[in-house]
Amino acid sequence: MTKKITGKTKLLGVIGHPVEHSLSPVMHNAAIAQLGLDYIYLPFPIEPQNLEVAIAGFAAVGVVGFNVTIPHKQAIIPLLSEITPLAQTIGAVNTVSRQNNKWVGTNTDIEGFIAPLQTTYKQDWSQKVAVILGNGGAARAVVAGCIQLGFAQIHVVGRNMQRLQEFRNSWSNSTLAEKFQVHQWEELPKLIPQANLLVNTTPIGMYPKVDESPLSVEEIANLPTGAIAYDLIYIPKPTQFLQQAEKQGAIAIDGLEMLVQQGVAALKIWLHLETLPVEVMRQALQNHLGLEE
Repeated sequence: MTKKITGKTKLLGVIGHPVEHSLSPVMHNAAIAQLGLDYIYLPFPIEPQNLEVAIAGFAAVGVVGFNVTIPHKQAIIPLLSEITPLAQTIGAVNTVSRQNNKWVGTNTDIEGFIAPLQTTYKQDWSQKVAVILGNGGAARAVVAGCIQLGFAQIHVVGRNMQRLQEFRNSWSNSTLAEKFQVHQWEELPKLIPQANLLVNTTPIGMYPKVDESPLSVEEIANLPTGAIAYDLIYIPKPTQFLQQAEKQGAIAIDGLEMLVQQGVAALKIWLHLETLPVEVMRQALQNHLGLEE
């Protein structure tokens, strides 16, 4: 049954460059159809130099809200009337909504990341240690999520000392800078045995380099049994990183759940709904990717 689009159909979407590979339309349109709402969610490829004019255009045509992906998550901030304290802290926006004729930005990546850790694998994190691989944009949401969950220790590990320092300094205007430590990759052997949560925020292991892992077999061998290994990558399923971790007796979570949950959080904002068909969204993605649970 194809959706009938009329002059009353409301617009949602995702902006990025490139954006044709985005899975958001699959998931959001499945939810909208299930809810029987007259909305459509579209991918909009927008080059960096066109960002400002595109957003003015969105306001003019009455777009209700949109997601923001690479390379616009930081560049969009000065173009918004308001951003939530959370997005301010992270320095990145992934969800924008139209409120009182103004653009308001927030970040649902944090909510997406912590959702499985708050529900399926719920525990008291206040005595636990998180080790985060990578110090790019995705690591910011993960650090903020771990702080929100109340981890006792949060360690961010990167390969480039200068980038690590920049990562650290970029939080200096918030009280969160004291809540985590940065380390060079060489320090991993002493960190992994303490990890209750080990997160890969690097792109290592993603298509086309599916045989790669950010960690060697020797490094991951010291991951405690029962620890949670969380990879933000969702193709291939499971990644090399998660396969190795599972061999060590770890619990594996992949990036598909984060993708679903940050989408759920965004739809709640745009549609002003409390409950959404999460299972329908998850299933739509799995069908699209040819994955069977």
